[in-house]
Amino acid sequence: MREKLGSELALELVADKWFVLIVHQLQHGTRRYNELKRDIPGISQRMLTHTLRNMERDGLVDRTVYAVVPPKTEYSLTPLGLTLTEPLHALCLWAERYFEQVVENRRLRSIPAETMSA
Repeated sequence: MREKLGSELALELVADKWFVLIVHQLQHGTRRYNELKRDIPGISQRMLTHTLRNMERDGLVDRTVYAVVPPKTEYSLTPLGLTLTEPLHALCLWAERYFEQVVENRRLRSIPAETMSA
């Protein structure tokens, strides 16, 4: 199996909406698991756990577990993870700026479903 190119890895990361939303939540500091779950609408416990584990594996998130009852777990961006905030912010600004144009182009260029199967 070949190694992924940097561009392939970047697209894989930003294509995951949960990844982007987690980075957005953590860019301002450390958060507890339940805070992330509460503040990311629609994310399931399974997806939050899966995405955080992948981000920790990739060196983008630090996970700190405190030996207290009930258990307390906190997440924060690593220095490497913090480097993502600027490019993701730029992508979000682009999306906000051009959202209406993209929607209009989709409306004008929509292809009827019956012609797509041909």
